[in-house]
Amino acid sequence: MSIVILQGSPNRDGSTAILCDEFARGAREAEHAVARIDVARADVKPCTGCVACGYGARPCVQRDGMVAILDKILAVDLIVFATPLYYYGMTAQLKAVVDRFCSENSAITGKHLRSILLAVAWNADSWTFDALEAHYDTLVRYLNMHDCGRVLGYGCGTPSMTRASKAPRQAYELGRSL
Repeated sequence: MSIVILQGSPNRDGSTAILCDEFARGAREAEHAVARIDVARADVKPCTGCVACGYGARPCVQRDGMVAILDKILAVDLIVFATPLYYYGMTAQLKAVVDRFCSENSAITGKHLRSILLAVAWNADSWTFDALEAHYDTLVRYLNMHDCGRVLGYGCGTPSMTRASKAPRQAYELGRSL
């Protein structure tokens, strides 16, 4: 299986990266091909809402790093959405990429992709990830994807907190289980 990780954290070596690395290690051990895109470093402009794409009928009029990201997404079997929790949602960088999916809605929906959510948060309250999970579940439903699991790292505010938590092991095991 081919997998792309959309790593949404602006911190290249932070807690989200730890989960991405562990997930990728497990997936590679299970003989899957894994590519990681650090979307915070990609040149992706926000969707302007111009609808020139016709929601998938034509390419987006913006010519930026999103073209390469969409090419990778359309070439894989599974997308991993990886993000730290920023005010109870995904990062702006990952959201900008997701918003730009509209120019390939039909192609993405038609692929019946699998998906996974990897997320970390400083907070450890039981409701910490509720809004992010609701958004992710809606994306999965709207884009006709199949959720293959999620790792929610409660109390993972720093890399050392994350390494001491069970989240890295869970990410590894999820990748290995595919």
